[in-house]
Amino acid sequence: MDGRSPCVEPEPSRFAMPDASVADAGADLIAVGADLAPGTLLAAYRAGLFPMPVEPRKRRSQIAWYSPDPRAIIPLDGFHAGRSLRRAVPRFECSFNRSFGAVVRACGEPDRDGFWISDAVIAAYEELFELGWAESVEVWLGDDLVGGVYGVRIGQFFAGESMFHLATDASKVALLHLVQGLRAEGVQLFDVQWLTPHLASLGAVEVTRARYFELLHSCG
Repeated sequence: MDGRSPCVEPEPSRFAMPDASVADAGADLIAVGADLAPGTLLAAYRAGLFPMPVEPRKRRSQIAWYSPDPRAIIPLDGFHAGRSLRRAVPRFECSFNRSFGAVVRACGEPDRDGFWISDAVIAAYEELFELGWAESVEVWLGDDLVGGVYGVRIGQFFAGESMFHLATDASKVALLHLVQGLRAEGVQLFDVQWLTPHLASLGAVEVTRARYFELLHSCG
């Protein structure tokens, strides 16, 4: 997508990722520990894991690694753009990878429900972005950033991390533009971690962990 830097492979992680494919059915939490170095994050996503701080409001919180069962994905040919969303699109301007850090920080506002994006997480994903492995979509009203979504892109796989909106439908518009961009570039798997009513209304579905790993491995 526009503004995406060439990917630079970081130093390998000093940690070995657990094999989540053999975890107990229905057990989402797989491990605790390790760090948020770029090599660790990429190894985790390639192993079907993603991180969240155990206590995000603590400066030195441990990192927990998750592989939900079931796992939510958005089939790229099954995104639901309803009439109200299509009507909302012309109100906004969208960009790709123009203000990645601003999107992550907006997603990490401490007063948001389910706050988990700590300063350490923000710094880690900004570093991934600088290395070319993370992407964002920004939604604007004039000069104001009013919505966005960010995640990690590895080849034909995209892991959506978080999104935000300050104007009605702005996050939906961001997601629509992201899906269109991923589809145009041949991405095969769009992972959104856990199913929510909001994501389900846009076409997200759940798959078993076993099926998720089949899809992940097919991305190469």
